[in-house]
Amino acid sequence: MEAETLAPLNLLMKAKSKEFVLRLFHEAFRCRNNGGVFPKTVIEATSAELEVEKVHVVELLKSAAALVHYVIFEDVANGRDIMTLLPADLNDKLKQLAAKIIIENLDAWKASAAGQQISLPQLLDFDWRVDVKTSASNFSRLAMPTCLLQLQVQDLPTQVTQVPNVRHVNVEFSRETLDTMLDGLGKIRDQLSSVAAKTSGAES
Repeated sequence: MEAETLAPLNLLMKAKSKEFVLRLFHEAFRCRNNGGVFPKTVIEATSAELEVEKVHVVELLKSAAALVHYVIFEDVANGRDIMTLLPADLNDKLKQLAAKIIIENLDAWKASAAGQQISLPQLLDFDWRVDVKTSASNFSRLAMPTCLLQLQVQDLPTQVTQVPNVRHVNVEFSRETLDTMLDGLGKIRDQLSSVAAKTSGAES
């Protein structure tokens, strides 16, 4: 890999905790194929944590994503080899931490990457706002509150060398429709929690 590609990783020296570095690499893996688009919430949180401008945060996330992508698909499984890829200015402790995080998560990331090759489009981020529409009738004008939801969705690439397309899907809900959806999502959450609890119990 070119040194310039990974140079922004020097910003990790501003990190205040190991947990932050871990979260950043997990986000880098999750967004490694999104063409440089990262969730607004991640950019803002990282900018606040490192006390740097958002444009530099995007460069950092791109570098981390490029490193993760390279390690996965070039099958770099040795911590020392990963450390040699990192910027020379990065201190040894951070190099060791970054290499350790990548090595410890490599198997899970590979499995997830393999699964995504046959998965459905991925939800990257979402935003919402409440709007009020005015409905006119013969007798009165009614103010009708609605929820406008924008989903940022990443499609699957049709070719290995293709950068997946990121698109925005806008959905409008009435209060009644939103109540129905939230009730359904609550049931899904409860079922996922039940399955996770059973799986955890079986492993222990």
